[in-house]
Amino acid sequence: MWARDPAVVAHFARHYLTGQPLPAELLQRIIAAQNFNQGYLTTEYLEAAVIDMAWHEISATPTPDAAHSAAFESAALGRAGIDESQVPPRYHSAYFQHIFANGYSAAYYAYLWSEVLARDTGQWFQQHGGLTRANGEQFRAKILSRGRSADPQVLFQSFYGGPPDIRPLLEYRGLSTPGAPTAR
Repeated sequence: MWARDPAVVAHFARHYLTGQPLPAELLQRIIAAQNFNQGYLTTEYLEAAVIDMAWHEISATPTPDAAHSAAFESAALGRAGIDESQVPPRYHSAYFQHIFANGYSAAYYAYLWSEVLARDTGQWFQQHGGLTRANGEQFRAKILSRGRSADPQVLFQSFYGGPPDIRPLLEYRGLSTPGAPTAR
């Protein structure tokens, strides 16, 4: 989570011979490279989550058979407002193991959702003075030490001061500029 933070990078990113710190402009180029193609990659994640959820929203009968799964996927993505002709899905139902196996059923969205929470947490730290002991203690007291003692959403809102916000994730991925409004 902190690997791109200049204050953290300064502690480990040094030239192996000279010990010189990583130049700021090189860090910016690294971030730009990480952000390359994020619109496409994020859409692929969203498509997978939408398809996963769509399968778990249907009744037990009649279930689309394999011959009709492409039409089922296309309809699900259409309902979600995702045009799959622009970004074809990464996974199709026939080989998308997360849909029904390994305990992930109807939970593929959790990858992106957990990143939303992580980026919101990072923004909270930035807005409250960065990586300080006091901020770490607050994070530990309100999130880490609580485990499942309360609803995770309640714990997060108590720490963050409100509901999760997609903007820090969009900014981190280079899909929005800081402070830009988001469509609701």
